[in-house]
Amino acid sequence: MTAPLLSVRDLRVTFPTRQGEFQAVRGLSFDLGRERLAIVGESGSGKSMTGRAILGLVRPPGRVEAAALTLQGRSILNLPERQMRAIRGGQISMVMQDPKFSLNPVMTVGQQIIEAYRLHARAPRGEARAKALEMLRAVQIREPERVMDTYPHEVSGGMGQRIMIAMMLAPGPQILIADEPTSALDVSVRGEVLSIMDNLVKDRGMGLIFISHDLNLVSRFCDRVLIMYAGRVVETLPARELHQARHPYTRGLLNSLPRLDAPVDRLAVLQRDEAWREPDPAAARADTDLPGGL
Repeated sequence: MTAPLLSVRDLRVTFPTRQGEFQAVRGLSFDLGRERLAIVGESGSGKSMTGRAILGLVRPPGRVEAAALTLQGRSILNLPERQMRAIRGGQISMVMQDPKFSLNPVMTVGQQIIEAYRLHARAPRGEARAKALEMLRAVQIREPERVMDTYPHEVSGGMGQRIMIAMMLAPGPQILIADEPTSALDVSVRGEVLSIMDNLVKDRGMGLIFISHDLNLVSRFCDRVLIMYAGRVVETLPARELHQARHPYTRGLLNSLPRLDAPVDRLAVLQRDEAWREPDPAAARADTDLPGGL
């Protein structure tokens, strides 16, 4: 079996509140190989916080703890900020949900991609510019020379997301975390962005963590799915088998989706069970028993 790129064991993210400590992520464990791994769940389930914890983006008074958090066998748990800056972008990159809030509005697109590349590659400016143009072409942006000189507000949402992907992949990371990268895009642009991301991940042999709430999307796009509820994984299964899921929470999410082939007068309302908040030993084993690479 191929060694995983990323290994997470008993990850916990805790925040102090006036009512006591709140655990946003509670005992999460999984391995990531050269695959497309989806993490899905409702808002507040802990999926985005998981990505931030991996990258060391949880700031005090938040607290990140884990039995193990390793990148190709090296522990990255609570590393000093200087060391984490070398890992962010260089080895693990993250594409956020909406490019309007991720791109610097007062810097041109070219300046931002060049800066991201030079930060990790220590390359001269001429080489960095050539790399930026190469990455813009890789994400299928026409007239990359013109786009290099534009500002974020001058491009569409779909092009902005492509620019973000180009910027994050320019340094050549091993893992890409995509946090709801298509939720702000219309359906036609969404398919193009997913196809670009898929091809880049396959061509580079990367691992992808795809954070989403869209069950239909991840069942078609990803290889494996973790279903999160209240900070825990309640079910893990191959993406192609998502619609045969057995956990009542996953079934409730699926049943609440509108379907053109089976219209109903009223969509089902998810009925929650307090027992879902407690750890399921079988689900925890499934998180790590599946192969880390496909």
